Amino acid sequence: MSHLSRRDLLRTSGAGLLALAAGGTLAACGSSGSGGGSGGDADTGTVTVWSWATAAAALRGVVPAFEKDNPGIKVDVQDIGNPAIWDKITVGLAAGGQGLGDVLHIGCDYLPGYLEKFPGGLADLSAYGADAHKDTFAKGLWPVVTGKDGHVYAMPWEVNPLGFFYRKDYFDKAGIDPTTLATWDDLIAVADRFKAANPGISLIGISKAANPAPDLDFLQSLMQLQGAFYFDLQGRITLASEPCVRALTTVKRLEDAGLIADAPGDQGWATAMKAGKLAVAPTPAWAAHYLESKFADQTGNWRLAKPPAVTPGGKRTALVNSTHLAVSAASPRRRAAWKFVEYALTRPDSVNSMFEAGGVFPALTAAYTGPMYAAPHPYFGGQPVLRTFADLAVDGGDPTNYSGDYARALKLAGDAQTKVFLKGGDPAAVLQDAAKQLAQQTGRGIA
Repeated sequence: MSHLSRRDLLRTSGAGLLALAAGGTLAACGSSGSGGGSGGDADTGTVTVWSWATAAAALRGVVPAFEKDNPGIKVDVQDIGNPAIWDKITVGLAAGGQGLGDVLHIGCDYLPGYLEKFPGGLADLSAYGADAHKDTFAKGLWPVVTGKDGHVYAMPWEVNPLGFFYRKDYFDKAGIDPTTLATWDDLIAVADRFKAANPGISLIGISKAANPAPDLDFLQSLMQLQGAFYFDLQGRITLASEPCVRALTTVKRLEDAGLIADAPGDQGWATAMKAGKLAVAPTPAWAAHYLESKFADQTGNWRLAKPPAVTPGGKRTALVNSTHLAVSAASPRRRAAWKFVEYALTRPDSVNSMFEAGGVFPALTAAYTGPMYAAPHPYFGGQPVLRTFADLAVDGGDPTNYSGDYARALKLAGDAQTKVFLKGGDPAAVLQDAAKQLAQQTGRGIA
């Protein structure tokens, strides 16, 4: 849900997803552009890294080994804070790179805008050999960090595969095994049986009035399960495409079946979860800790499965968001900065040590052979949830282009969803109207 953004979790969580493996407590993609810049290619000196919160702390843990293996390079990891880091990067890029760190931690919803609005602001990492790592990350991430020129401008660090958390106790009461439900239609088909066994319990909580902000995580995940989003990889508007209409139609059918609870306000979803009023959390990897840390009294009730497909035989995996490390094109020591990025993100030992220190779920698939991913966790009834997410990441998903106009699309999509919830709007009609408005606002063509 939008009010539980993974970015907020990074800011507030004190431990890593890895703690799930130990039975303890747990811990946003690019499109175009060219990089050259006015920096230099020095391979020694002090490299400044900008990140935030637990991710910054995790990066610091890699520094001693890196400095030992790379004499002549020192690394200074700075916790810029979130959301302060986005304004600082924007200001620095607008100033031609002045004042920027050498290495920048960037989310999938910001990177496309930086590349579109500040071409040449980020270094072309293909020039340093980044393409050699093309097949080492979760499927679907490489196109996200590749520009229109075919060159790479960031390296994947975090990946968030979509999961399907469910209350086993509630489904057991109804005699339903959620792992046998292949599509959301299958879930809708058993709605009456579920509600009869669990009066007062809904499946999903959404702020139907989009108050205070659009609550679109679930709708977006239904789009992404079909390889769709508000824009295609060429930046054309796809908000009114068949998959997007199908996604909003699925939301409407769940609503019509009485399976969606209204969860208004910043804490609406959390309040409903705490009260035990929701049976499903269709959320990605970062949410595992949120469930455990916020709803400890529900220990043993939750399980994790692959999300249902939107269409029969359709995909049951989606990479809903990710974060990456990029190098400023204005850095006077781009080669040294690249060495640190490569060291931190392409070695299983490095990414797993960062994971263990409280960092983010790694995009590097070679990391998943570590024993931590197979460890059971009592909160989820002994289920090895990290293994499930690792398998989902290996399966991968279609790349998502947030583009530089994501904020505009988000607002219009939120308005469309609210019309469906509160006014009985037709999904196809409201999305077609939203797409036309988005085209007028951005000058983008409709695919």
